[in-house]
Amino acid sequence: MQQTIRTNDFTFGISTTRFDEDYCPSSSSRGTTNFANLARGENRRQNLRNTLTMINNRFNDLADWDNPSRDRYAVEIEIVSVDLHVAADGDDAVFPLIEVLDVQILDTLSGVRIDGIVGNNFSSYLRDYDFSVVLPEHHAKVSRSSIPDDFGALHGKLFTHFLDSAAYRERFAQPPVICISVSSTKTYRRLENHHPILGVEYRQDESSLTDRYFEKMGLRVRYFMPRGAVAPLAFYFRGDLLNDYSSLALIGLISTMETFQKIYRPEIYNANAAAGRIYRPSLGSRDHSVTQIGYDREERSQLALMQGKFAEEHFVKPHRTLLEQWAAAHSGREKETHR
Repeated sequence: MQQTIRTNDFTFGISTTRFDEDYCPSSSSRGTTNFANLARGENRRQNLRNTLTMINNRFNDLADWDNPSRDRYAVEIEIVSVDLHVAADGDDAVFPLIEVLDVQILDTLSGVRIDGIVGNNFSSYLRDYDFSVVLPEHHAKVSRSSIPDDFGALHGKLFTHFLDSAAYRERFAQPPVICISVSSTKTYRRLENHHPILGVEYRQDESSLTDRYFEKMGLRVRYFMPRGAVAPLAFYFRGDLLNDYSSLALIGLISTMETFQKIYRPEIYNANAAAGRIYRPSLGSRDHSVTQIGYDREERSQLALMQGKFAEEHFVKPHRTLLEQWAAAHSGREKETHR
């Protein structure tokens, strides 16, 4: 399904692809994206089937009311790909901006489909450019203990501009929630707050670079460990995470992203012991179980730099002047809006 809506500055193209056992990554999908990595190799179909089974089982485990046999719900996932069309020299240049997941829940008892949450996973070539090209170059020239003043600024402006666009509002009813792993370099402390779906809340001792990067995207973070989980997840959101979304929508988010994290970071999310009151995640832990799903983490690390270079060569360099002018004008409009 393809939808293109022109804004005053850019054209956003939104396309969706079903994530199921027949899924094949498109040529514009980042190779490091969780779902794309799973869908390659001779075991791709079994990988995808096992992943979807894990998601459904976890969903029914959390949605246990009026669900005695734990099979009432089925999670349906679509990959949402957003292209940015930049009008330059009379021609439209197209660049893959972001990819997220849109979750729907099928109630097999009533036959009703229930809206879940858009976001979940977050994939961005431009983020690869910032972290794999801009940041290392700054560290080499200036200091490893500092970051560029405008680090992530363009990415953040483009993301918030998309969320505020007609393209997003006509396709999605609520703001996105991104759910990723906690940082393995920070310490987390358990709070007394407990949400019936999200679970027990944790607080980080200090903000990570990822937190600050998402903040420029207009998203703030809270950390929760759901029932049955062994480590907290990081939830990035606009608005009110605890009250803006239905219980089933939150369960769809948790079951989807906890599954990906168990596959990608089993040392943290498939550990044999749950996080305590004070928790320091470690990717060096040996006390964990491995899923029966193939995932190439080494390839994922190697591709990040290639993807960052792709963004630099095909987006940043060819349109640098236009992007700088747009970013400056966009900042001016933001100030007027909040005055």
